[in-house]
Amino acid sequence: MARYTGPVCRLCRREGLKLFLKGQKCYTQKCPIEKRAYPPGQHGQGRVKMSNYGLQLREKQKAKRIYGVLERQFKRYFKVAQKATGVTGQVLLQQLERRLDNVLFRMGFATSRAEGRQLVRHRAVRVNGALVDIPSYPVKAGDVIQISDHANGWAGRVKGQIDVTKDRIVPAWIQVDAAHLKGMIVRLPQKDDMGLPIQEQLIVELYSK
Repeated sequence: MARYTGPVCRLCRREGLKLFLKGQKCYTQKCPIEKRAYPPGQHGQGRVKMSNYGLQLREKQKAKRIYGVLERQFKRYFKVAQKATGVTGQVLLQQLERRLDNVLFRMGFATSRAEGRQLVRHRAVRVNGALVDIPSYPVKAGDVIQISDHANGWAGRVKGQIDVTKDRIVPAWIQVDAAHLKGMIVRLPQKDDMGLPIQEQLIVELYSK
């Protein structure tokens, strides 16, 4: 499975905001963006006037990096969103938000989406009682997500992550029972639920050229 293996803190600095890619480090003063809130590289502090294409590209890159998907998979999401009923950009973000690894992050069971993927890959997550080991699994309204009782050591680790993320707001479309390491999808996410600085229309314009 292809994935980005470079320094993730550089990605946050490149986009100019915390993408929560590094787990617990993102919640401390050690986060590099707290000290160097400018793009990496020798020209990072220079002033650059962005073209329309540059703005569109940055929004696409930002969305990819937030959700941890690569170009080919992101294009597949966009093609599905184009064919679906509704506003293309909002449908695209809804698909990304419904990913199981993202849901675990939103529930506070993981400090990053990468950690959510690890939970799923290690068969520590059940959806409606069935083990699911596909991070991109799309949840739907009514689904119950729970950390498996048989996951070796993962339950204790998740409880530790809940302590780290306890101050983070859980979106309205998810209901969480932290005591039982369980959550339920109340409804599908809407644009206002995501709280992400993504201008999805710019992504649509980029791919529509």
